[in-house]
Amino acid sequence: MWVFGEAWREHYRKTYEHWCGTVGPEDVVLMPGDISWAMRLEEAAHDLAFLGLLPGSIICVPGNHDYWWPKSVSKVRRALPPNVRVIQNDHVLLGRIAVCGTRGWLCPDDTCFEERDWKIYRRELHRLELSLKSVPAGVEEIIVMMHFMPTNDRHERSGFIDLFQRYGIRTVVYGHLHARARNYRLPRRAWGIDFFLVSADYLDFRPLLIRELPPAAGPGTGEDGR
Repeated sequence: MWVFGEAWREHYRKTYEHWCGTVGPEDVVLMPGDISWAMRLEEAAHDLAFLGLLPGSIICVPGNHDYWWPKSVSKVRRALPPNVRVIQNDHVLLGRIAVCGTRGWLCPDDTCFEERDWKIYRRELHRLELSLKSVPAGVEEIIVMMHFMPTNDRHERSGFIDLFQRYGIRTVVYGHLHARARNYRLPRRAWGIDFFLVSADYLDFRPLLIRELPPAAGPGTGEDGR
C-alpha cells in the first residue's frame, strides 16, 4: 500500500493497534468500502479473516475497488466472519437507529463525470432509496453510509442529497477521498446534515467516534433477516 504514500506503510499494523486500543466489544464500526484488493471472493478470505480478529461489530458497504464483491450479496454474507454485516438494498438496526447505505458513485457535473456514469449514478440512487425504504416504522434516526462523497467535487446538490432530505437524514459517513483528494471533502455540516469523511489515511488509521449509542443497541435484524 505504500505506493500510495508513506502513511500507508504497515497500515494493517496501525489499523489493528489503533482499533484494538479504541474499539470495545459493544462498539459498532462503520466501514464504507474498499475492504480488499482481491478480484474474486475466495481471494478476499485473508482480508475478511483480518476483520474477524477485530473487536466490536462491523457494518460495511462496498467500495469502488471491491471487485471481489459478487452480485449475489448472499454469497458475500456466507463468507463473512460473525462480527461483520453488509448492507445492500437493506439496513442494519442499532436499537432505534438504522444504518442504511450504498456504494454511491460520481455525481453529475463532477470534473471526472462522463456520459457513461449516468447509468451507475441512477442505479446507486435507486439502491440507496431501497435501503431507506426498508427501514421499519418506529426508528428514531437513520445514519447513511456511502463509499463515494455524495456530491460532485464542487459540492453541488445531487440526487443523494435530495434523498437525505426526503428521509430526514442528519448523519452521513463516507470515504473514497485519499491523500490530496481529501481537500475536496464536504464541509462538516451542509444542508442540515453532518458529514464525516472516514478514509483510513485521513484519520491516521484511527477509528472516529460518530455517535454514542443507547445501551443494548447492538446490530439487529435488517430486511435480509440477518
